[in-house]
Amino acid sequence: MSDLLTPDNAAAVRAQTIVEKLLHTGTVAVDELAAQFGVSVATVRRDLMELEQRGRLRRTHGGAVPREPMLYEPFRYDSSFHEQIDRNLAEKRRIGLAAAALIQPGEIISLTAGTTTTQVTRSLRPGAGVTVVTNTVNVAMELSHRDDVRVFVTGGFLTGGWFSLVGPATAQALGQFFVDKVFIGVNGIDAQKGLTSLHPEEAAVIQVMVRQAKRRIVVADHTKLGMVATSLICPTAEVHQLITDTGATEAQVAPFRELGIEVLLV
Repeated sequence: MSDLLTPDNAAAVRAQTIVEKLLHTGTVAVDELAAQFGVSVATVRRDLMELEQRGRLRRTHGGAVPREPMLYEPFRYDSSFHEQIDRNLAEKRRIGLAAAALIQPGEIISLTAGTTTTQVTRSLRPGAGVTVVTNTVNVAMELSHRDDVRVFVTGGFLTGGWFSLVGPATAQALGQFFVDKVFIGVNGIDAQKGLTSLHPEEAAVIQVMVRQAKRRIVVADHTKLGMVATSLICPTAEVHQLITDTGATEAQVAPFRELGIEVLLV
């Protein structure tokens, strides 16, 4: 650690590093963190205790793991739900971290429903100082313990397993906000066919979020590239950036680059 850092700043840097490491690896160990930071085991344990109190992780014997929100408790034994959450989890964590790194203090951002956008939510840095606009109940729950993030949740009709709100009331509420960035989860993104969703009502809501955003960023793992789902969200050319994982081949990403879209592989 730099000698120029005050104790408070050094603790903040350690906290951010711990949270990001958790999102990358899914677990951290006290001994390894102490060696990495050049501090005592007792100091790391205090860091972990403070992060746990702030709802950022759950301590375990000798380390910590990511905190899973209480909202998911009813789905503990729902195998289909957990299959969706766990599918390509490491890739989604990397995408979430890369997306969150683009967010600046003071910005207003919007987040669509989806497992990858959930990882963006979990990756927001400590002291983010942003406003989040969302139609997704689980995103709001993920952020309910964050006093550094203002959250606006739309009204609307609650859909089944993905906690999203849809319908005219949702679209009307979203239309009241102009946002700096929208992070878009999709069921498919194809250079010619566009961004697509499995659900027409969800697609209609995302269309409003796209229209209201200065910068439009798709967060999607490589399995979504070239896929086409039921309902069109918007043409692919309306997107500014695509963040995907290194499992994507050059053949998969080349059509997006040809459209002038910035592609980030993580």
